[in-house]
Amino acid sequence: MTSTTNVPFDQPKRRPARRRTAGRSRVTLSEGLGGHRNSLGILRLVLASMVIFSHAFPTGGWGEDPSKGWTNGQETIGGFAVVGFFAISGYLIAKSGASADVLQFVWRRALRIFPAYWTVLLVGALIVGPIAWRLAGNGLRDYLGSGPVAYVFGNADLTIRQWGIYDIFTTTTPYGESVGYSVFNGSLWTLVFEWGCYMLVAALLVLGVLRSARWVVPALAGGFWVLFIVYSLAPSVVATVAPVLADPNRIRLTLAFLLGSTLAMYSRRIPLNDWIGVACGGVMTVTLLTGGWVLIGYPAFAYFVLWLAARLPKRIQWIGAKNDYSYGMYVYGFLVQQFTAFLGWHLLGYWAWVALTILVTAACAWLSWHGVEKRAMAMKDVGPGRGLDWLSSRRSPAADAPEARRVPSNVDSPTAKDTTS
Repeated sequence: MTSTTNVPFDQPKRRPARRRTAGRSRVTLSEGLGGHRNSLGILRLVLASMVIFSHAFPTGGWGEDPSKGWTNGQETIGGFAVVGFFAISGYLIAKSGASADVLQFVWRRALRIFPAYWTVLLVGALIVGPIAWRLAGNGLRDYLGSGPVAYVFGNADLTIRQWGIYDIFTTTTPYGESVGYSVFNGSLWTLVFEWGCYMLVAALLVLGVLRSARWVVPALAGGFWVLFIVYSLAPSVVATVAPVLADPNRIRLTLAFLLGSTLAMYSRRIPLNDWIGVACGGVMTVTLLTGGWVLIGYPAFAYFVLWLAARLPKRIQWIGAKNDYSYGMYVYGFLVQQFTAFLGWHLLGYWAWVALTILVTAACAWLSWHGVEKRAMAMKDVGPGRGLDWLSSRRSPAADAPEARRVPSNVDSPTAKDTTS
C-alpha cells in the first residue's frame, strides 16, 4: 500500500473535527490499547494463574478439572486461559511483525521464547530431577546418564519428545500414577504451537501481507475456522490431506491466534465499544455453557479479552507493564506442582496447596524474568535485531552507522510488550 502524504504508514491520519461527537471522537481498539495504557499485563498473569488452578486437579489427585463438565466437555479453565493467551499473542505479535523486517522479527521472537524455555528444562534436569532422585533413596551417580541429557536436548526445539526423566514422579505423585510415566512439565506442549504461529507471521511478513494485503489475515482465520468444522466432521480427512494439522489443538490455537491478529490488522477501524464488549462476553459465556465455543465463542472471546484490557481500571495497568512475569508463571507452574506434590504438599488440601504453588511459581517467575528473560530481551537490537541491514553491514563497514531501521507499516507499533502464552 502506498501513501501520497508524508505521514508515516504506522501513524493514523488526523480525522476532521466534524467526526467528534459530544466533545470526543470514537475510540478505536488501537487507541484503547495504545502503549502501556492497558491491562494486558494483569490479564496475562490471571490467565497463567488459571492454568495453575486447572492443573492442580490432576496433579494433586483430584481428577479432571470439573469445569470441563460445566462446559459440556468443551473446555477446562486451563484451556480457556490458553485460548486467551493465543488471542492476546496474535494481536501483539501481528503488530510487532508489522513494524519490523523478518530478520528482526524472528530474532526477537526467539529471544523471547527460547532462553526461558531452555532454562526451565535445565532447572528440571539439573535441580528438580536430582533432588527428587536423591530423596527417593537413589544415588546421584545413577542419575547421571542419558536421561537428563535427552530431556534437555531432545526437547530443545519446543517439541516435547521426553516428558520426564527415568521414573521420577511416576509412582510418587498423583499425576504420575494416573498417567503411568514420568512427567516433569505438562504445560510446555503449547509452546511449539505458539512458535508455529510466529513463523506464520514471519511468512506473511516476507510476502508483504502485513503491510499491503491485510485481508489475507482474516482470510486465513476463516480458513482455519472452516478447517475446524471439517476436522469435527471427518478428522481422518484432515490427517490425510494435511498431516501437520492432524492435531486439533494446532487448528484451534492457530485460529485463536489469527483472530487476535485480525483485530490487530484492523485495530484503527474496529471501535472499542462497551456494548460490543459486553455482548461478546455474553456470547462467550453462552457458547461455553451450551455449545459452539470454538466456532462462535472464539471470535467473541478475542474481542472481549482485548476490550477488557482497555476497560479495566487504570490503577492496575502498571501490573505487568514493565516486568512481565506471565511467561515464567506459565512455564514453571506445572513443574512446581509436580515437585511439591512429590513432597506431599497436596495433602494440605486443594486451596492451601494451590496458594502455596502460586507463591513458589511466582518466585520462579520473578527469577526467570530478571535473571533470564529481561536480559535476553536486552539483546533485541543486537546483531540480527538490527534487521536485514545488519547482513549487509557484514560486507560494508559504512552500513554500521546508526540509523532508523524500522520498516514502515500501515498498522500501529506494538501496543504493549510483545510476549508469549
